[in-house]
Amino acid sequence: MEAILSAHADLAWMLAAFTFVMLMIPGLALYYGGMVGGRNILNMMSMVLITLGITCVVYVVYGYGMVSGPTAWDAGVVGNPADFIGLGDWMADDGSGGTQTLYFAAWFILFAAITIAIVASGAAGRMKFSAWLLFVPVWLTLVYFPVAHWVFAVDADGYQGGFLVNDIGIHDYAGGTAVHMNSGVAALALALALGARRRRAERPNNVPLALLGGGILWFGWFGFNGSCAGGANFTTQVVILNTLLAGGAGILGFAALERYREGHVTSLGIMTGAIAGLVGITPSADTMTPLGALGVGIAAGAVVALVLSFKARMKVDDTLDAFAVHGIGGIVGTLCIVLWASDSAPAGVQGVLLGGDAEVVWKELAGILITCAYSFVLTYLIAKAIDKTIGLRVDTETEVAGLDPTVHAESAYEIPASGLGGGPGGAAPQIAHARHALAGDGTTTSSP
Repeated sequence: MEAILSAHADLAWMLAAFTFVMLMIPGLALYYGGMVGGRNILNMMSMVLITLGITCVVYVVYGYGMVSGPTAWDAGVVGNPADFIGLGDWMADDGSGGTQTLYFAAWFILFAAITIAIVASGAAGRMKFSAWLLFVPVWLTLVYFPVAHWVFAVDADGYQGGFLVNDIGIHDYAGGTAVHMNSGVAALALALALGARRRRAERPNNVPLALLGGGILWFGWFGFNGSCAGGANFTTQVVILNTLLAGGAGILGFAALERYREGHVTSLGIMTGAIAGLVGITPSADTMTPLGALGVGIAAGAVVALVLSFKARMKVDDTLDAFAVHGIGGIVGTLCIVLWASDSAPAGVQGVLLGGDAEVVWKELAGILITCAYSFVLTYLIAKAIDKTIGLRVDTETEVAGLDPTVHAESAYEIPASGLGGGPGGAAPQIAHARHALAGDGTTTSSP
């Protein structure tokens, strides 16, 4: 009876955590949507939200097999897509209610969706929506599913999983490689393939909206990290506490650097620091004491702030900073494992500064380099292939007028009585304005 009650308690926590993670999708939509210019807010939010629909389909059809199925050809590179097609016979109920198989399928769907949604940062305001609809399933299939197999598929009796976690032996608690480095580097590659926006200096259209979205993301992170312990247990408690501490410390690390280099502390900087700290603790949450988690947050927030202070000098237009926050933040969090992971934490990993074996250094560095190189190269090739077929970027008039009125026939903040199709407030005046601007010196005034 005690075992059955424990199984039910674990499943109850996991299902509750699942709902937290689900909120991260609309949370990211609000966060990204608030930070872009006012003519592209709905396009940006649509890019984020539609990833969930696409991911649901491809994951159920073949994605779960590629991530969690036995490795194909004994190579540890990708699971067999033929396994678990349509999720197999998992609808059978043994009556105990303790099985978590279906839960893990849903959990992996959300992890995949949030990863590809982060990549949208590199495409804001200039990518064809049709190209994005093609990019998402191709990227999931060729990039995310293999990398997730490398990291999440652990060997078991009669089951061979991915090579990074089993053969090299990296420690990645909840996706610093498969989720954060992967998405951050992919956003960088997509931004390079697209080129910079013509209206790059746009102001965020709604900072309070972005702050609300970031707060929802932080809430969801407790489910994101807390669910990876597999149930309601001591590790979950440690991880949730460390998630709180790293996010809070990330605010301070970012704010300190921002104040030192820029002379002020911004509200967006505060939220960016929190997310940087959360990204940093994702791979290291079960390796840290509370003091260690504070160190992770401060380090991630400060390093991300330092990287972003050079953004104006960079020619790469990763519009919403996914590479800095998720790519660099994920690398910092992984390096913190190398440096000060504590063997008193649940994972039992010890960093070199606390007397750990130097072997941990090359293992984690291998995970970083392999993940980043694979994600960057494949993402860039996918983007270029789409560009050569259906085209990757919208035309100049559409981009200058904004994608909300021209692509979606919508406006985030005003709906004229005559409608949005082509009346006084619709897409036509925006396109006319774009033509007028392009007929002059090619510049436009940035407005929210």
